[in-house]
Amino acid sequence: MKPVVHRLRRAALFQKLGPGLITGAADDDPSGIATYSQAGAQLGVNMLWTMVFTYPLMAAIQMISARIGRVTGRGLAANMGRVFPRGVVTVLVTLLLVANTINIGADLAAMGAAARLVLGGSPHLFTLLFAAVSLALQILVPYHRYVRYLKWLTLALFAYVGVVFTVQIDWSEVALRTVMPQIALNGATVTLVVAVFGTTISPYLFFWQASQEVEDEEADPEAGPLLDNPDQAPAQLSRIRWDTYIGMGFSNLIAFFIILTTAVTLHTAGKTDIQTSAQAAEALRPIAGDLAFLLFSLGIIGTGLLAIPVLAGSAAYAVSEARGWKIGLEQKPREAVGFYTVIGLATLLGIAIAYSPIDPIKALFWSAVLNGVISVPIMVAMMVVASRRHEMGPFVATLAQRVFGWIAAGVMAAATVAMFVLQGWGP
Repeated sequence: MKPVVHRLRRAALFQKLGPGLITGAADDDPSGIATYSQAGAQLGVNMLWTMVFTYPLMAAIQMISARIGRVTGRGLAANMGRVFPRGVVTVLVTLLLVANTINIGADLAAMGAAARLVLGGSPHLFTLLFAAVSLALQILVPYHRYVRYLKWLTLALFAYVGVVFTVQIDWSEVALRTVMPQIALNGATVTLVVAVFGTTISPYLFFWQASQEVEDEEADPEAGPLLDNPDQAPAQLSRIRWDTYIGMGFSNLIAFFIILTTAVTLHTAGKTDIQTSAQAAEALRPIAGDLAFLLFSLGIIGTGLLAIPVLAGSAAYAVSEARGWKIGLEQKPREAVGFYTVIGLATLLGIAIAYSPIDPIKALFWSAVLNGVISVPIMVAMMVVASRRHEMGPFVATLAQRVFGWIAAGVMAAATVAMFVLQGWGP
């Protein structure tokens, strides 16, 4: 009976995990994989510390976004409208839409390139196929069913755990450099650190997790915003805490393995000029073998299928809430025309970017710049909302959440300033 009981408990735990797990997994999208691969290829195991450092900051800010959604029954853009003037919210949401669209295009291009490496054929054809599948799932499948597919897609990330076991690793060196990295403090290194921070703590994740809490609450006839149902608070806030800890831990653990894989293979072999996730997969083949190459490539495709709906969906939530439109993946398309129009436009524009002559590396760079710029005011607005009893009632963020949340905002502000200074954009 014990094995059966253990299986039931694991199934129950997986059932409870949702917004936090999916949000964390979506953070390791093909664009993120490219950034982490660059970090490992260029600086080796000396960049592993970034995943340990960002974990508590990422967990705190995502927990706050989820808390805001569950307590108020509204997404982030709707709550930001209570803190910032409408014009400011419109500008931030527009920049988020632009950044997400660029990211979608880069991710689709990476997925098409990875599929070509594995199966052959036209990368553009695969790009169209992946975009069509993603769009169809979001529009045609209700949220309570669709979320199951997203949960199972998170398993694709285990491909990067599998890659590590195909190569030899000096684990004592890994442990040492994770806590005592040997890096030169120059412009190139700081720029890479900024890129990793910006990839790990991204605005689209804030909007998505908050809105998914609202979706989950609305999908449950017995649930409601915690302000109206305070008796549900202990169970729901505990679930959010563990869901987010596990989801962000999963995200950073996978990113850790991506950096580690490219560090012990590409960096060791002197292949430091890696620009895309597909390049990283291709470069692995002669060094680590066909299995490592295959796992890395399939991981790119799986994470892309998970991340594109999150990118398009988070943009749709933000725009629709700012405009006062009806929202929700549980709604039928004819019931939330504006919401689904934004999803469709973001995906179609992403396809156009993937097909255009725009340099995908430059596109990702400008996406990172936009994310860095808009993340700071969004995080500040989140912290203000989460700390106000007028908005949150008795469910304001805990002291630890407020401390780590403000530290996260400060780190992102410093990263943004560093990016401008290093690029020579300052006065």
